[in-house]
Amino acid sequence: MDFLSNKIDTYITNHSEDEPKILQELSKETWQKVLVPRMLSGHFQGRVLSMISKLVNPKNILEIGTYTGYSALCLAEGIQAEGALHTIDKNEELVGFQKKYFDKSDYKNQIHQHLGNALDIIKILDLKFDLIFIDADKSNYSNYFHAIIDKMNEGGVIISDNVLWSGKVVDPIQPKDQDTPALIEYNKLLKNDPRIETVLLPIRDGLTISRIV
Repeated sequence: MDFLSNKIDTYITNHSEDEPKILQELSKETWQKVLVPRMLSGHFQGRVLSMISKLVNPKNILEIGTYTGYSALCLAEGIQAEGALHTIDKNEELVGFQKKYFDKSDYKNQIHQHLGNALDIIKILDLKFDLIFIDADKSNYSNYFHAIIDKMNEGGVIISDNVLWSGKVVDPIQPKDQDTPALIEYNKLLKNDPRIETVLLPIRDGLTISRIV
């Protein structure tokens, strides 16, 4: 869900950095061939992710939820020359799609794909991270936070996507809805945890930036 009018959204996109050609191609093929293409970060959010990564200039990046690889390529734009990006997804059917575009990118040798349960994989990654992007199953957001917080370097940044959940976080919760309560608790966690400072931005479906203090 977008919280701005289409007119304003278009104006913002038109006055932000252009979308790289490889991401235009990836986006087009995702919309042609993959289910739920609106899960893509897209042009504007992708440029936001790229800008944050360039400002952080991370050595190690972790992405939880790869989808077709768009956000990973955006995050990789700010990575150090000797750095690595580890991206985790449980959808085996998308591994080949992701790899196709990773291999076409300038970051071919820096992006490492992991297939499986993110909580299990995080445990075996013996690394400290400077930048983490969480964009996977919403019910596990708090679990992901607890799993990665001690793997962050001081000054590192956690970006969390979909934290407004189409505005449902401020609406009455439906009886069978498990994701909205989980996101409400997650947003409270980010607000109240003394180890981080947080700002929630109304970008697309809500994007939170949390910095390790």
